[in-house]
Amino acid sequence: MMFWYTGLLLQRCMNKHPLIKSYPDIGEVAFGLRGRAMISTFIYIELFLVAVELLILEGDNLEKLFPHMNFKIGSLRIEGKSGFVVLAALVILPTTWLRSLGALAYVSLGGVMVSIVLIGCVVWVGEIDGVGFHESGQLVNWEGLTTAVSLFAFCYCAHGVMPTLINSMNDRSQFGKVLIVCFVASTIIYGTIAVLGYAMFGDYLMSQITLNLPSKKISTKLAIYSTIINPFTKYAVLITPIANAIEEKWLLCKRKPIAILVRTTILVSTVLMALFMPFFGYVMAFIGAFFSVTISLLFPCICYLKMNKAARQFGLELIVIIVILFVGIFIGILGTYLSVRHIVNHMKLCS
Repeated sequence: MMFWYTGLLLQRCMNKHPLIKSYPDIGEVAFGLRGRAMISTFIYIELFLVAVELLILEGDNLEKLFPHMNFKIGSLRIEGKSGFVVLAALVILPTTWLRSLGALAYVSLGGVMVSIVLIGCVVWVGEIDGVGFHESGQLVNWEGLTTAVSLFAFCYCAHGVMPTLINSMNDRSQFGKVLIVCFVASTIIYGTIAVLGYAMFGDYLMSQITLNLPSKKISTKLAIYSTIINPFTKYAVLITPIANAIEEKWLLCKRKPIAILVRTTILVSTVLMALFMPFFGYVMAFIGAFFSVTISLLFPCICYLKMNKAARQFGLELIVIIVILFVGIFIGILGTYLSVRHIVNHMKLCS
């Protein structure tokens, strides 16, 4: 509900200044060029890291589907997971060359359908393939609460692209309805998978439920295929704001060949990052705690209060905004510390 509400605050900021086209524009109107620079930095790093997460997701699941598989390019040998990350990037690459968000919307719709198929496959594994829903474990683990909330934040971190999406809509007044439908649908999907995963595997549940499923079952393979398809439908949407910012900065990038080069360069850099830091769960928690909370909870509230003097008068709206700010700051500080600590510990173990 908090993330949905801050999405509406962004829309109100855009309605107050019709010339606003993107999230950085909101920062500039509210706080000048410094505000624009700060918001731009946070947004583009967040979107970049989420794109990295999608590639890590691809590598993990393809390795589960085809274990012990290696790739050879001349004398160069690439181990399974790394090879699958590179392979997935090559398949995703053509979708990044699409510059129309209208065309990408149809690609993204496929991601919603794939998520529904994934839920069906997990239910099938539990009910038909004999895994069952009888696993028990520690129902409440207070030590993991901050990490869990950071992951929740990651799940709703769409605010970086919301102004771009609003600007691309034929009828911007419908954004509020679109937002609530998307958030309710996402919550149902996330909640269903979470409950199924806990009921099936309890404390042994891994960062991705597909990694727990029995390897040789057809339903498992279908679930993994569904998970693999999902990043293909989302990756291009994520990097489009980054590419657009670069193209607007240098007008030469309006030329299609150079625009393709920009998008390809972004993809290559996310591949390198995915190969360097392949810790799916902890990277997701870090993005959620530091970037998603800041961009999706703190910045919308601060910018809205700055741009709207009436909102600073004591009342229900101001109380709600203050509560969101306090919650966001708490999650951000504690969640960032814990996620960074986990990442550092795992990198030490891997080395």
